[in-house]
Amino acid sequence: MSHNRWTLIALAGFLLAAAAEAEVSSTADPLFQSPDVVAVRLVGPLDTIMSNRKEDEQFEGKLLYVDEAGNSSELDVEIRTRGRFRRQKDVCSFPPLRLNFKKSQTDGTLFDKQDKLKLVTHCRDRSERYEQALLREYLAYRILNQLTDISFRVRLLRITYEDTDTGKPPIVAYGFVVEHKDRLEKRTGLKVLEIAGTDVDALQPRYLNLVSVFHFLIGNTDFSPIAGAKEACCHNHILFGRDGDLAYSVPYDFDQAGLVNAPYAEPNSRFKLKSVRQRLYRGRCQNNQLLDATLEEYRQQRRAILQLPEEQVGLTDGTRQSLGKYLAQFYKIIDSPKSVNRKLVRKCI
Repeated sequence: MSHNRWTLIALAGFLLAAAAEAEVSSTADPLFQSPDVVAVRLVGPLDTIMSNRKEDEQFEGKLLYVDEAGNSSELDVEIRTRGRFRRQKDVCSFPPLRLNFKKSQTDGTLFDKQDKLKLVTHCRDRSERYEQALLREYLAYRILNQLTDISFRVRLLRITYEDTDTGKPPIVAYGFVVEHKDRLEKRTGLKVLEIAGTDVDALQPRYLNLVSVFHFLIGNTDFSPIAGAKEACCHNHILFGRDGDLAYSVPYDFDQAGLVNAPYAEPNSRFKLKSVRQRLYRGRCQNNQLLDATLEEYRQQRRAILQLPEEQVGLTDGTRQSLGKYLAQFYKIIDSPKSVNRKLVRKCI
């Protein structure tokens, strides 16, 4: 069969899969329907929370905000630290948090239908570099949202942290919340697959290709769509699907990516990379026949993706320029057939 005929068949399959994906999407919860920044106050025993960092111990607190109509809301929350790497004290003096809401209080509010939310924090107080890294990671999620609805939605917050332990002056910093997997289930009609691992043949190939190129775009190698590292399947991916259908391996947690360029990030020693900014393609060779169609989808989203850093509040001019260059380098690669062959096709696994 000729190469052109293979390409047409692959493209047809790609478009059919994309159409099927579109059918599973529905309206997001109110919290994730807008990119506007939400100003909130998080009040609680923060000094105690930062000191013990136990994942199984929650502390009473409050989240307060004013909605667009000028109405004040005060929600009870239970707060605890979460995560593995960023929860270490030598990595982040201010670790990521989990907020546990009382669902009965959230009815009709911006946080309607929310139960448990991951809060990505600024890692270290009063550090511009760390806060810029947080905004960069937020943009990584936004890029994937631009490409597919089967991705975790995010909402940027401007948070005033008020510590009831010490009475120290409040800390004001950006943070963002990540859609819970149960809400992604509800939105897409897919279900979390609680399994130890899977293989490539069990994954939707069009979606796997899209995500593999996304990881290449952001310069990320800290993931596996089919296996866990120290956890169950999968490493910085969660499997979603339906009985009898191919699964979707949905990524999250991009702080080790070159696009984010976090101060604590280190190049992956497994791949002998010199810098976290160095891109390495980890897509699957068996899906290479879909790669042309995948890259065309990225080209179609070029303007929207390149516009995201330009519109993002909180970025310094230097960060905005750096992000623009990094994204432009990706498009320079995929616009060159020789570069695509050298950096993607021949690097597949």
